[in-house]
Amino acid sequence: MDNTLITATGIAMGLLALGASAQETPSPSTGTLGAKQQMTVPGTQLGRVYKPESSKPQAQGRFHTNYVLRSVDGRKPAGAAQPNDEAIFTPDGNITLAETPCSLGSLYVGSPAGTPCTPSFNAKGGPTPNGYGAIALVDAYDNPDAASDLAAFSTHFGLPAAKFEKVFANGNGACASPPADAGWALEESLDIEWAHVFAPNAAIVLVEACSNSYADLVYAEKVAFEYIVKNYPAGGQVSNSWSGGEFSGQIADDAAFADFTYTGATGWKTHILALASAGDSGEGAGWPSTDPWVISAGGTTVLRDLSTHAVTSESCWSGSGGGISAIETYTNSFTGGNMGPWANYQYPIYGKGNRATPDLSFDADPASGVYMLSQYNGGWFIVGGTSVSSPALAGIINRGGNRVGSVSLNAATGNNAYFTNAENNLLYAQLPEQDDRRHNFYDVTTGSNGAAAVSGYDLCTGVGTPRGIEDK
Repeated sequence: MDNTLITATGIAMGLLALGASAQETPSPSTGTLGAKQQMTVPGTQLGRVYKPESSKPQAQGRFHTNYVLRSVDGRKPAGAAQPNDEAIFTPDGNITLAETPCSLGSLYVGSPAGTPCTPSFNAKGGPTPNGYGAIALVDAYDNPDAASDLAAFSTHFGLPAAKFEKVFANGNGACASPPADAGWALEESLDIEWAHVFAPNAAIVLVEACSNSYADLVYAEKVAFEYIVKNYPAGGQVSNSWSGGEFSGQIADDAAFADFTYTGATGWKTHILALASAGDSGEGAGWPSTDPWVISAGGTTVLRDLSTHAVTSESCWSGSGGGISAIETYTNSFTGGNMGPWANYQYPIYGKGNRATPDLSFDADPASGVYMLSQYNGGWFIVGGTSVSSPALAGIINRGGNRVGSVSLNAATGNNAYFTNAENNLLYAQLPEQDDRRHNFYDVTTGSNGAAAVSGYDLCTGVGTPRGIEDK
């Protein structure tokens, strides 16, 4: 493929209101980020939230981000030098707090070890250095402050400095360099910061598409895979926090999210795994989350004890996407997409049924959202949405170190390649193994996104949320 990879440097910093275009003037912000509030919306999506323009449904052929901001009054929260640590109170006597690398590190991967961290903006530390290869984050438009955001975020929370690279996916001729956009700039900072949290030793590669169009983002996906193949032979992950509705032609590009498309010339030795956000509008399926080659990332609420602030449970976040695909059907003829013998990880649940999402979940409720820094938008924010789930799970899977992809080789057959989603095979194989599953995953059984969370697999949280890094 003929493409130009350009490392972006020296782009001027600007400050725009979230949801504004690069030409618009910033508008005043209202509301206090993270202030104490009573629950006003029934269910597990607690408190009020602000959804930026970039996370709302887009025109046909364009994709949206999947993050929402924690807000007092439902309007855009202002960036703040130090967000407020105060809790949101829930009707069941628990609370939710904004989460940190330390607090979610101890919950999901057991690092830091010992007494779990109490969530606080000033809590230092996070998961110990671990990881390999690279995690590529595919996004649209440019964030001029991506490198400095990641450096400042890491310094504030006491994380190791990241090896960071920015790549322009402009080889399709759609732009000389991607224009800046505030809504996507916050997405990009969120992605790189929370991928780095769980895999500090992995290189963080931000791949910026010229726009949020279908053509530009799919092209950027190809650039991301090819960049890892060329520069990181150990492999890694590609995270996509954007999504849109399903459409009839999506199957033609499903294989753009599978490493077998890129690694045949190297003997399929570099394994790369793609992840995608399941969405933030409750029950329903969207693409590329329904692509059978990706790990679809759903969302939960982390609930804490009112007095001790210890985690009491996780519940399905009512905003989490998840549902049955209308396009990705089961077939016995290989198409490059669809469910079939090459993608039969859900066969014990749905038989020869359509693709269901999500596969795995992570904290995504803005009420228990995560701290992140976007200087382009004014400072620190508390952010939720499955845009948190995809990069964070990419980091956890990278940390696990299994290094799987979509190609299986076996010497007994002369190393003929068999295409399969090895990561989903691993996740779903543990559903009937009660002992392993109990140690490796948390089974979310409360809450609903329109589909109730139940024991085992469900259309809100998939197989559950991680506990440790074994079998990830």
